[in-house]
Amino acid sequence: MNLSDFRNARIMVVGDLMIDEYLWGRVERISPEAPVPVVTVEREEYTLGGAGNVVANLATLGASVTTVGVIGVREDGRRLLERIEALGQDTGGIFREPDRPTTRKTRVMAGSQHVLRIDRETRSAISESVFDRVTDFVRQQMASMDIVLVSDYGKGLITPPLMATVIEASRRESIPVVADPKGRNFDKYGGCRLVTPNRKEASLAAGMDIHDVKDLGRAANRILEASGIDNLLVTCGKDGMHLFQADTDSVHIPARARQVFDVSGAGDTVVAVVGLAMAAGATLVEAAAAANAAAGVVVGKVGTATVTPAELRAAMGGFVGELPGKYREAEELAEIIRGHKRAGQRIVMTNGCFDLLHAGHVDLLAASKRLGDILVVAIDDDDSVRSLKGPGRPVLGARERIRVLDALDAVDYLTVFGNGELDRLIEWIRPDVLTKGSNYTSEEVAGREKVESYGGRIERIPVDETVSASRIIREIQKR
Repeated sequence: MNLSDFRNARIMVVGDLMIDEYLWGRVERISPEAPVPVVTVEREEYTLGGAGNVVANLATLGASVTTVGVIGVREDGRRLLERIEALGQDTGGIFREPDRPTTRKTRVMAGSQHVLRIDRETRSAISESVFDRVTDFVRQQMASMDIVLVSDYGKGLITPPLMATVIEASRRESIPVVADPKGRNFDKYGGCRLVTPNRKEASLAAGMDIHDVKDLGRAANRILEASGIDNLLVTCGKDGMHLFQADTDSVHIPARARQVFDVSGAGDTVVAVVGLAMAAGATLVEAAAAANAAAGVVVGKVGTATVTPAELRAAMGGFVGELPGKYREAEELAEIIRGHKRAGQRIVMTNGCFDLLHAGHVDLLAASKRLGDILVVAIDDDDSVRSLKGPGRPVLGARERIRVLDALDAVDYLTVFGNGELDRLIEWIRPDVLTKGSNYTSEEVAGREKVESYGGRIERIPVDETVSASRIIREIQKR
């Protein structure tokens, strides 16, 4: 996925448009009339909210957006239109309904503290005449889109009949639909390529409490089976995101650690970035990880915020989200392996640089897998390879090495470790067997003492010592 491809994306956003009003001030005393703070307002600010915030995120990242929604005829509606037009985006699909207020959420802020929110809205369904205009517009514009994003805030626009029209039109043109849902009934999202509930929304839709990862998996399966949704991305706040796809293992994308100031609008950023990444050719895992990185940026800002290309590029600098599904960070992998052990499965682990994968590596991994049920491959990070192999190494960075290893059937899980971290990783994984090539003596195998301390064993795999990545690289350099 290349962020520069974002500028080629044409996206339709269908959803509940809102205007967010922020009253910024300071608190210096408590009211004599009631035990509440008195906020002295110093400035007012209006920003796009709801589906409008999805549009703002997409526009900031360079996409071309066609907005579809309904507003009122008064001042708030005018403010909303002006702000979308100021972003240079198409407002031809925004229709006015005379008796309908434009949803406004007023947040009273004292410093960076959220003191109070006031909502002005209606949740009644849009009129039949406006519905006809909206659906006609969707049908006419669908063929020119790369993807459709649905932002449902339960304000009367995203009804089952409207969703049916969107899905029908999108199928006719083979356009994927991604929805940020609302309410208990996910049936209306059937046919969507991806739906992005938070954990609470997933719990309500599945009709069950979610206490842990197992509960989350059961809830996701229940939703997917009952609704006809293709894939589910559940956002879990500080616990990151879980992507559930049919006929494959779920993928957990851990949250990026950062200070949280304001979570308002984070869901808008998620659906915007995941959809934009999909339109740019990313896989679901890559798109979800990009959205996870973007959400980590916006929660570190005060107020409804967007993420810039530079911020997103910097936030995606780590491994998560730019790697395939077999990759796990160490702490998450330890939890997964404990589950395999409870099921009575034998864990094998091997580690190395795996810089320029060759036939010897393939034989080593295949032989290692035959020693147990689950094979974990831990690779040295780039700094560790450099310290072991010297200047000019690695030839392939950790991301590329992970992607290559992911393609091997023998490999079940991949993780990365740095200098001095192998013993700690072994302690977390506690493999039954640690393998290494026969070109190492038992005493030379790093981690041997740690493995043997809890009853594990070292297994040296016969290898052809005439084949090595270092030798191949030297030959290439000579030629």
